[in-house]
Amino acid sequence: MNFEHPRDQILRMMERIYRFRMTTTSGGNLSIREDNGDVWITPARLDKGSLRRDDVILVKADGSIEGRHRPSSELPFHLAIYAARPDLRAIVHAHPVALVAFSICRQVPDTRVLNQSWRICGETGFAPYALPGSTALGQNIATTFARGFQCVVLENHGVVTGGETLQQAFERFETLEFAARTLLKASQLGPVRYLDEGSLALQPRVMEGPATGGRPGVTSHEKELRRQIVEFVRRSYQQRLMISTEGALSARLSDDSFLITPHGVDRSRLRAEDIVLVHRGQPEPGRRPSSSTAGHRAIYQRQPQVEAIINAYPVNATAFSATDAVLDSRTIPESYIFLRDVLRSPFGARVGDGQELADGLSLDNPIRLINNDGVVVIGTSVLDVFDRLEVLESTAEAMIDSRPLGPLVPMSDDVITELRQAFFGHA
Repeated sequence: MNFEHPRDQILRMMERIYRFRMTTTSGGNLSIREDNGDVWITPARLDKGSLRRDDVILVKADGSIEGRHRPSSELPFHLAIYAARPDLRAIVHAHPVALVAFSICRQVPDTRVLNQSWRICGETGFAPYALPGSTALGQNIATTFARGFQCVVLENHGVVTGGETLQQAFERFETLEFAARTLLKASQLGPVRYLDEGSLALQPRVMEGPATGGRPGVTSHEKELRRQIVEFVRRSYQQRLMISTEGALSARLSDDSFLITPHGVDRSRLRAEDIVLVHRGQPEPGRRPSSSTAGHRAIYQRQPQVEAIINAYPVNATAFSATDAVLDSRTIPESYIFLRDVLRSPFGARVGDGQELADGLSLDNPIRLINNDGVVVIGTSVLDVFDRLEVLESTAEAMIDSRPLGPLVPMSDDVITELRQAFFGHA
């Protein structure tokens, strides 16, 4: 049960959407429908970057309006969607650039590019154009939602997503936007690889600790690692290296104990107490760690020098994972020093028993692309893995951005030999 007031939910989500440039000052609108039919919605023509809680409008079930402003001009299509889909209790509408690009080409993102985007968003619907704010637009969108879609691209307009809660509607919106950006980047690298039905049906393996039981006492070292994990997961989210539903970070606590991010917790709102202790392969009582837990444990057991592991979804590196293009780290010295040779693992390696990842990863080869499933990075500290992740994404982005300029010219073998001798002590 969510005890946060609808005004505050709308305010918080709009701030996130605007901060990541997924809408403009005047564009986009959010709403929440209560059990009694009342609808809370953003106001018309107000700066989305400085919205206050008392700006949010209440449209009562009888049609009367309470608030300081007029409700969004798109209120008709919100009401039409709610009428067509009684299961939906929240709606997100905005104009993120990647999804607008699809909308102006009369296309929708194929969410089969990632298991997560398929699982969270499903197939994407498409609603034909009608005048913004008109009854016709509401009918077009509602008709599309009535066919069972959770996400609908609007022709020459933007996107609408729905959910049982505003959090769920936002997660669908953010995940669809991420899939769209990944596809736009991947299409510059070559043919995009999509997942087959078996891969799409793969469900993340989520462990759960026993209902009762003890756990080792909390040391100051554990508290410090919890703080670091929270800080760098939030930074990863802010840097758009993770999305709210995806990404895991862990840190070794002892020989067979580590701390890891939980399953199903919004990455931007993570707290130290949310982090899960895994001791001898068993989560602490009543807790659900990330679906990457088995893989992280296998790596820690195989690689005693590894102190931290991160799974992430930076859009440019993920674009490489969705194609057969080679992510060549021989671009600038920093890239090669931090990344070494970037290798690949098959889809499913992250959520399996982790043995394939553990066999291939080492501090000499600390990066692995997982086909259609982002990246995994290992290192000697939480800061080290985050640093490598940032360098990886910057390298991937530079490689994609260089495409219009001509063929990439990597550093020569002589330069690589010189770097290896100077920084690694061997050729």
